[in-house]
Amino acid sequence: MTDPRHAQPRTPPSEAPYLREVKSYVLRAGRMGPGQARAFEQHGPRFLLNYTPGPFDATAAFGRSAPLVLEIGFGMGGATAHIAAVRPGDNFLCCEVHEPGVGALLKLVGEQGLENIRILRHDAVEVLNHMLGEASLDGVHIFFPDPWHKSRHHKRRLIQPAFASQLARHLKPGGYLHLATDWEPYAHQMLEVLSAEPLLQNTAEPGGNGFVPQPAYRPLTKFENRGLKLGHGVWDLVFRRA
Repeated sequence: MTDPRHAQPRTPPSEAPYLREVKSYVLRAGRMGPGQARAFEQHGPRFLLNYTPGPFDATAAFGRSAPLVLEIGFGMGGATAHIAAVRPGDNFLCCEVHEPGVGALLKLVGEQGLENIRILRHDAVEVLNHMLGEASLDGVHIFFPDPWHKSRHHKRRLIQPAFASQLARHLKPGGYLHLATDWEPYAHQMLEVLSAEPLLQNTAEPGGNGFVPQPAYRPLTKFENRGLKLGHGVWDLVFRRA
């Protein structure tokens, strides 16, 4: 994984058992630029949601009824804005705690006139636990979570059996979970964890390596594109709830 992207906010750690207080992120220092700060002022009142324990009313939050996709950790928001633009019929509930990233996505929302994004500046684990009911999501996106390269830190990786089980329960039957990483050892751990979850089924071609071609809606980030030019790989996994 490229060093510049490591400096961006990631979706990171989670540990079992889930009874412990865990977080879906690592809070990293960052400074908002003036454009991001203006976006907070101009677009925050409309597109930022308050974390409130209790059932989430997606129809009220988005002003319409549409398939609901949860994105966990959107970094600087470029991929999120792209996906929302090419899939206007879906609603995207996006969790990120890194304020410069939130400001960057709000700026893109304003520039592109996107109406189908809402942002929660809160830990996605608590959002799942206290706002979103089971079988309430049509999809979940987790792109390039922190790989925690060192072996002693692998327990901090977000994709662990307990979290995979929680995500699966929150998906509607037929709902999908899309993960992507450019760290091959983590890709294989993700594949192992998701394949062991009885509620999930891999959409990859039988007899293949378990990974899928990059879905058309997920764009290449500039760091991903740079890595591909250097011969680095990217692995996408798409599982569906049975």
